[in-house]
Amino acid sequence: MARWHILGASVRGAAHRRRGLPNQDAIGWWVTPAGESEGPSGTAFALAIADGHGSAKCVRSATGARFAVEAALDLARHWVCRLEDGPTSLDSLAQGIVERWQARVAADLEAAALTPGELELVAQEDGPAAGRLVAASPQIAYGATVLLAAVAGDQALYLQLGDGDLLVVDDRGRVSRPLAPDARLFAGETTSLCGPDAWRDVRVACRPLGAATPALILLSTDGYANSFREPVGFLRVGPDLLETIRAEGIDAVGASLERWLEETSQWGSGDDVTLGLACRLDAVSLAPASTEATPAEAGSPPG
Repeated sequence: MARWHILGASVRGAAHRRRGLPNQDAIGWWVTPAGESEGPSGTAFALAIADGHGSAKCVRSATGARFAVEAALDLARHWVCRLEDGPTSLDSLAQGIVERWQARVAADLEAAALTPGELELVAQEDGPAAGRLVAASPQIAYGATVLLAAVAGDQALYLQLGDGDLLVVDDRGRVSRPLAPDARLFAGETTSLCGPDAWRDVRVACRPLGAATPALILLSTDGYANSFREPVGFLRVGPDLLETIRAEGIDAVGASLERWLEETSQWGSGDDVTLGLACRLDAVSLAPASTEATPAEAGSPPG
């Protein structure tokens, strides 16, 4: 049975620093070794990231992103607990992530309703109609995307709503996407947890792993990919990280990750950047990965 190690970081974007805005991304994970308490490495894990929209209408999107990560990790625990009962329907997983997020938003609004000042800010930035829309549907204020990867034994769960990237890298450094792309995600447009019937926009897959178990699973918010001039440059990140982990070790990469992401935002998109990595321990100790991808073309390299 494969053992996994999780590392990740989330940094405030360079443009957000200049404008005095908070980091509106979020990241979280759990790892459970067999028969032990939770720690950094183990045989089952869940890794989730989220990106708050940050528009004027989404005045609580940083909180919405945190709720999205909490909901995803809770859903992953439920999925793991139900594995022995047989496959979980994809629709129930899609509905489960949205319902868990909505429940957290509803509890937050009950504790602290949107203030007149928040609604006035929406109206000032996006117009009176936007202010009325958010007042009528306050969960819009928490708008966020979410990505989740979880593995238990030889089963993997991949889930995504909205933009961002979920990639797998095999032992030879070859990159693929476990979820089909959503053609609606272009030019900054994205689906959202706050959208009507949001569960229908969730892309989700449950896969047996076996011999196809990834060496790395990579989750990132769109601020990372948007920092590269060409998509092929971003797709080189996974193989590069695999090579670096094999050469320098997981701890060294973990210690440098936040600095790398800050440099990527500064020289690239300026947006918040979040990256989570699930590393299969027996794969990251192999010889350097071999890949035919062209070198990265970002404002700053990942390492």
